[in-house]
Amino acid sequence: MDKERMEYFRGVLEKEKDRVYELLDQMEENETINSNSAMSRELSAYDNHPSDTATEMFDKERGLAFKENEISIIKKIDDALASIDKGNYGRCKMCGKDINEERLEFIPYAQFCVGCQNETNDSRPLEKHNRPIEEYVIDYPFGYGFNDYDKDEKVIFDAEDSYQAVWRFERLENQLEWYTDTDDAFVDPIERISNQQYKSQLPD
Repeated sequence: MDKERMEYFRGVLEKEKDRVYELLDQMEENETINSNSAMSRELSAYDNHPSDTATEMFDKERGLAFKENEISIIKKIDDALASIDKGNYGRCKMCGKDINEERLEFIPYAQFCVGCQNETNDSRPLEKHNRPIEEYVIDYPFGYGFNDYDKDEKVIFDAEDSYQAVWRFERLENQLEWYTDTDDAFVDPIERISNQQYKSQLPD
């Protein structure tokens, strides 16, 4: 790639970098990232419902993921700008061949050509094999399932049998749920109001 085209892409990269910083500022202003207001609004979370705490934690982690994604783009842009200074911008980091300029127009901070990028994507493990490392070290019975035993071994009741038992129970007719109508069975006092009590309070 000649110097004129490199300078053109330098301008494109700098505009893209400004756009990413502007997006980060906008997300911070909208409290999408770097916000602890929901989690620190109260002095104590003792009386909070677990689902509310989980929602707040999910929003916090989602914001961190958004921020990390934009920061990774900024790092790639800085690497691309450095490669322009070195005079090797637009070369694939894997095979060393020139990256198609149409690809650079779309992703100016691209590090691989289309072929190497596809090869990199294909080298990632399948989702069924992409399991947490904890599953390889958790001992029986927590790490035990119907695929974890020797096929020649006779298993009386394994994880698959457990699932089938639940599946059959869910299809029983006239099966009532077990609960006790006591004070301990309710989280909120309002839950003690039955449908009949509610209907009797409605105007005619």
